[in-house]
Amino acid sequence: MRTDKMAIIRIKNLLLRTYIGFNKEEINKLQDVVINVMIEVDLNHAIMHDSVEHSYDYKIVTKNIITLVQEHKFKMLEKLTQSILDEVMKNEFVRFARVEVDKPHALRFAESVSIELEAKQDKPTKID
Repeated sequence: MRTDKMAIIRIKNLLLRTYIGFNKEEINKLQDVVINVMIEVDLNHAIMHDSVEHSYDYKIVTKNIITLVQEHKFKMLEKLTQSILDEVMKNEFVRFARVEVDKPHALRFAESVSIELEAKQDKPTKID
């Protein structure tokens, strides 16, 4: 009997700096962003084969997110959030992901403003 094994991986409060905004005072100024990612991953292959190549390497995706955020400029928080979500969804084992990006101090009387996006992909699990 086969049971699907799904794991939830969370990358919490990843604090990075990037160029984000379209106002004069923002365009050439590095700003803080706080990133939270929730990834639902299919673990069937990893469990069945006890193999690293069938697992999900959250260290690699975190490095990819860091590179993406630090090496690009974004006008809108929505675009930054979608770019991170696209990066997470590239992995074949990801079934669902949710990304929230906070921009601290974006509003005068608020701690932060955030955008949250999610995506789902249905891929059949192959059994080797």
